[in-house]
Amino acid sequence: MLSEAVSAKRDRLLASLTLIAGIGLVVATPFALSAGAEFFMPVTAALVIAIALVPMLEWLERRGIPSKASAGLCVIIFLVVALFAIGSIVVPATDWVAQVPGKIPKVREALSPVIQLYKHLDKFIDRTTQQIAISSPQPQARTVAVEQAHSTLGLITSSAPHLLIQLFFSLLVIFFFLAGWTAMRKKTIVSRGSFEGALTTARVIQQVVDATSTYLGTITLINAGLGTLTALVLWWLGMPSPIMWGGIVAVANYIPYLGPIVCACLLLLGGLMTYPDIWGALMPPAAFISFHLVEANFFTPMVVGHRLTISPLSILISLSFWAWVWGTTGALLAVPLLIIMKTIFSAAGTPDIAGFLFEHGTLTHVGDANEEEEDSRQEMEPAMVDTSKPLS
Repeated sequence: MLSEAVSAKRDRLLASLTLIAGIGLVVATPFALSAGAEFFMPVTAALVIAIALVPMLEWLERRGIPSKASAGLCVIIFLVVALFAIGSIVVPATDWVAQVPGKIPKVREALSPVIQLYKHLDKFIDRTTQQIAISSPQPQARTVAVEQAHSTLGLITSSAPHLLIQLFFSLLVIFFFLAGWTAMRKKTIVSRGSFEGALTTARVIQQVVDATSTYLGTITLINAGLGTLTALVLWWLGMPSPIMWGGIVAVANYIPYLGPIVCACLLLLGGLMTYPDIWGALMPPAAFISFHLVEANFFTPMVVGHRLTISPLSILISLSFWAWVWGTTGALLAVPLLIIMKTIFSAAGTPDIAGFLFEHGTLTHVGDANEEEEDSRQEMEPAMVDTSKPLS
């Protein structure tokens, strides 16, 4: 009894130290990721893209193409698609940005009914405030210094070399990851000390690849369809650069919740720069919002929902965290990273803080499904495999 009590106290102490170290690691991680964004961000993005390209790599390898050649083809295909998407968005967007100063009078004219309504409302609020106002000292006027904004061309010119270096580094990471994927997976599985460990490792690797590639592949097809449909409707409405707007919709829709809001605002601004009145300017965002509501509430849940189930709260927390750490790139990576971490935790065990504080003092809880699988396996295969022997 005494030895059991000492052992329990020792386990509790070790769990407490682990909990304190884990809290410190959680607090320090976002600041380290933000400070080292120039390294961590392209590496993380490259690894997520590489994991999503693994099914294509394996398909090419099954056709007898060597690993390095298959990896090179995957990188080339990804690069062609990415360059097409960037070119179809950036080049027309530069022209739109250059037109903004000259389109301000047109935007003001289109918004004139809204501006007049605002003026009347403002006058009414002023009159009401003056009637009930109590005399108070007037605040001193502040002087605000406005810095001259940098030109778009100068911003692109100054940031282009840095972006090209990061892009080249990311492509190298993708290529070498894919080129060594088959050998690395085999070595990881064979190096386990038991058959059970090797089986678990293989299952986790396959689940991570399947979940990530399925989500990104499915969402890419859905976003491409949504962007194409939006571009066709905008072309029918006479909106300039419909391919650019379709590309913006397709890319922004990777960001849950915030992406569609940004797209609707940009389409409203584009409509104000194009159409003579507010009602015409509302047609592009109204069309996009209609398509997005159908896609988000019916089509995507029907296609993705039965494969991946993620709580909206988890998505919001992941989105806010990664957007805070890495900005727009972090927001684009938020859901894939959440899927990868969720898959790994579901297999390895999730942190059980409540169980440590209030119950048995452990910090890891393996899911009920894994526990039932383990119990059934032990019942069906008693003493059939000696898992203490390493794999030969």
